[in-house]
Amino acid sequence: MANLYFDETLSGTAPGERLTVSGEEGRHAVRVSRLRVGEQTIVGNGRGIRAFGAVEELGRDSFTIGVERVDEAPAPARRIVLVQALAKGDRDERAVEQATEFGVDAILPWQAERSISRWSGDKAEKGVAKWSRIAREASKQSMRAWIPEVLPPVTTSELAGVDGHLLALHPRGDERLSAWTPADDRDVYLVVGPEGGLSDAELDALTAPGARERRIVLLGDTVLRTSSAGPAALAVLNAALGRW
Repeated sequence: MANLYFDETLSGTAPGERLTVSGEEGRHAVRVSRLRVGEQTIVGNGRGIRAFGAVEELGRDSFTIGVERVDEAPAPARRIVLVQALAKGDRDERAVEQATEFGVDAILPWQAERSISRWSGDKAEKGVAKWSRIAREASKQSMRAWIPEVLPPVTTSELAGVDGHLLALHPRGDERLSAWTPADDRDVYLVVGPEGGLSDAELDALTAPGARERRIVLLGDTVLRTSSAGPAALAVLNAALGRW
């Protein structure tokens, strides 16, 4: 199976053209992945365009393909956004990786009340950059046309104000996620708490009376870790919304 490499500067190409990838991506393809002349591969820009073709030339830190086919995947009309609470260790990073493999469209870091990890100032900027790198690498592994965007972190009050369907995963829910269907094409925000879960104050803030499409939902009869709850919920939504 062909590998996927990203060149975010790629804006367009057509069959019959030659496309060269250099820099860190080209170096990794040549020195680590051991790409060979004649091997079929894919070059994408992470924003929908993927060019398919065979390797025609190798450099020390670059490779060139002859473009045989180009696909352009449109952006989704309805995004699924994983709202991932900051967690200790690498649990939130594992959630980002697996959610990307499961097709999430964007990832929103959330500074929850019970989050042990804290992002502020330079640490927030570095955290977003690290999650973005994880999402990029997971997109390559899963051959995705679109790399999910990692957004700036939000507080609970900011999260409560998002425009879309907000679904907080929690055992207090009286509706199963598998039974939920959206009333329109607005974005879906899946809220996953940290190791200690969501507090009552957070649940109340996120589902204030009168708020449209704010729900507490059950994922199942068991409680999952913060690293696996988001990907599991994505699998349910992918099936329910016809993505899978």
